[in-house]
Amino acid sequence: MFSKPRIKAYLYLTLVAFIWGLAGPVIKYTLGGISSLPFLTYRFAISSIVALISFNFIAKRKLNTKEWFIVIIYSLFASTFSLYFLFIGLEKTTMLDTALITTFNPLLIAVAGFLVFKDKITSREKVGIALALIGTVIAIIQPLIENENSIRLQGNIYVVLYLLTNTIAAILAKKLTKLDIAPLFITNFSFIIGFLSLLPLSIYQNVNFISIISHLELRYHLGVLFMALISGNLAYTLWVKGQKSIEISEASLFSYLQPIFSTPLAILWLKEETSKTFFLGALFIIIGVIIAETKKRRITD
Repeated sequence: MFSKPRIKAYLYLTLVAFIWGLAGPVIKYTLGGISSLPFLTYRFAISSIVALISFNFIAKRKLNTKEWFIVIIYSLFASTFSLYFLFIGLEKTTMLDTALITTFNPLLIAVAGFLVFKDKITSREKVGIALALIGTVIAIIQPLIENENSIRLQGNIYVVLYLLTNTIAAILAKKLTKLDIAPLFITNFSFIIGFLSLLPLSIYQNVNFISIISHLELRYHLGVLFMALISGNLAYTLWVKGQKSIEISEASLFSYLQPIFSTPLAILWLKEETSKTFFLGALFIIIGVIIAETKKRRITD
């Protein structure tokens, strides 16, 4: 019988998986009305306002110079770099490709944990990771296999860069857990860094925010608001709460629920089409994930 804190954690993380599963299609749809850089800057601006308010309710302590440095570097990778690559990727590729490629993310983090922290990876997990990697490569080069234009391939490469920067952020996050810094403070601070780091780039590229925001249709404003408040502040808060009562390895399993929500939306809402190559890549990834994570779950139990 599960304890109440564990059941709460499961509910929180399932809701987060649902929200982040919706996030990809929402980003893709909203990019139809506003390009990636102003979209992301606008999103971080809203999240930053909420973050500044939330600081009044978050217990925090004074950080030393080294701790501030790590927090800022983490924020750059977790917000600025990773989401910038994701948004550009979604601007160029399909939601289906993105969902397939990002399924490899938990396994990539496991590999990084092995390389950086010497975390144990069993032979079974190595086989699963190898199969999932084959499926991911198939998903990445799918445009070449199907003789499509290079823009979609570029998008897939940007999604891979998102995976790499997100993995670096995960490694830094693990280091931060040892420093006794409030996770909610780190998360909300990363939104502010995201805004402050992207704003100069937007100004450099002559992005006229007043004109863009004033002429933006309501449906696209709603997309930005969803990403800022629901997928941003709310989801990250629930994610942090969900992590408190269960193991990190167990919490990572919930990320595999995201494609269950994003894939139907990509097909039914965005009208994207699947192909034989897509199903081939998905098959390798699904088999690889099952092999790798089934053993890990048994060990956790």
